[in-house]
Amino acid sequence: MSPTGGSAAEVLRRLHRDRAADDPLVLPGPWDAVSARAFEAAGFPALATPSAGVASSLGYEDGATPAAEMFAAVTRIVRAVSVPVTADLEGGYGLPAPELVERVRESGAVGVNLEDTGPSGELKDPRAHAEWLAEVRTAAGPELLVNARVDAYIRGTSEPLEEAIARARLYAEAGADCVYPIAAPPADLPALRAALGDLPLNALAAPDGRPSFAELGRLGATRITFGDGLLLRTRDDLAALATKLRENAPG
Repeated sequence: MSPTGGSAAEVLRRLHRDRAADDPLVLPGPWDAVSARAFEAAGFPALATPSAGVASSLGYEDGATPAAEMFAAVTRIVRAVSVPVTADLEGGYGLPAPELVERVRESGAVGVNLEDTGPSGELKDPRAHAEWLAEVRTAAGPELLVNARVDAYIRGTSEPLEEAIARARLYAEAGADCVYPIAAPPADLPALRAALGDLPLNALAAPDGRPSFAELGRLGATRITFGDGLLLRTRDDLAALATKLRENAPG
């Protein structure tokens, strides 16, 4: 139970609701226990693991992490912090909805990010994916916040905004708590916001930090995540440190 009242899932869901236009929910993406503790110590009220960041930390290419290792990594992150954690579990690893939900519960995560890209890199049939999301919703009940990632912008669709809206509406009808049209340009956020009504909308932060979080919120974003962007910045900082150490080392 959270000290603010309610289960961790309820706390996470409440953090998504009733956001001021210039105050979206910012969820840093930890890839291990150390990064998770750093983000919690900085005062973030919840965290969102990135599958690409976890994959990189474990030595895998994005999309190649075995399910068991991803769940183990999420479990370690959850155990390291006291704030709610939502986990990026890619396309669900081919698991039936009840098994996926059970494994998420075992990890301790109270939210899940599920994408609509298939195992061969193609967009899944939107209605079939919506049916599976509905099964996840039924199996989870209210104790899991479902963020439905929409990959229309990264899979070469001819009309990504229209495709994203159509898919997002289907996923909302299936019970998604939030939709995530990953890589949607800021200029498309107002149209997505208008099409989705009050449904929380997840935007991906740009590496250069522009637009600002507040501006993304004014454009329509309810929630902001980073993919593996924070790990990549940390990697670059570590590489610079390693180079400096080597330059100063004897021999």
